[in-house]
Amino acid sequence: MKRITLLLLSLVMTLSTWAQEPPVFERTPVQQGVKISSDVILIAMPVATLTGVLIAQDWTGLKQAAFTTATTLGATYLLKYTVKKQRPDFSDFHSFPSGHTSVTFANAAFVQRRYGWKFGIPAYALATYVGWARTYAKKHDWWDVLAGAAIGAGSAYIFTRPFAKKHDLSIAPVSDGHNFGIVASMKF
Repeated sequence: MKRITLLLLSLVMTLSTWAQEPPVFERTPVQQGVKISSDVILIAMPVATLTGVLIAQDWTGLKQAAFTTATTLGATYLLKYTVKKQRPDFSDFHSFPSGHTSVTFANAAFVQRRYGWKFGIPAYALATYVGWARTYAKKHDWWDVLAGAAIGAGSAYIFTRPFAKKHDLSIAPVSDGHNFGIVASMKF
């Protein structure tokens, strides 16, 4: 009788540990600040790019950006809801791939392909920061970020064609010794 009681007690304890909630993850203030900065960049990068595209009246680029964005978001969310990988902070099961990283890398690759490395290098630097920030804040593992970057950049490389070559875009600094500025020219 003692063995059956011990076996039942052991089974109840095992089941109760399986039914427990996952541990609660508490971010440090620095991790929280880094997470928030990645959220801000997620919004600011596409808004800045869209503003530039509209100012340049680059309607072909706008169409290419729309296809890039649709493909990136479609692939990202299809995988998030199919794979169901738990986040390192235990908040949900939508870790793979990183949506922040896929969007920012799609944006960076679009900018680089369409307008050149002068604009692409800062865009890639911001996208790389977002990828690092998502792992530092424990929202993703590094492979979630790499997959997001590949999806975003890959989508942009599929749909985006260079703007500068087609319009002979030229950007250069100018100075008269006292004043400084930037001049841009292109063919329509």
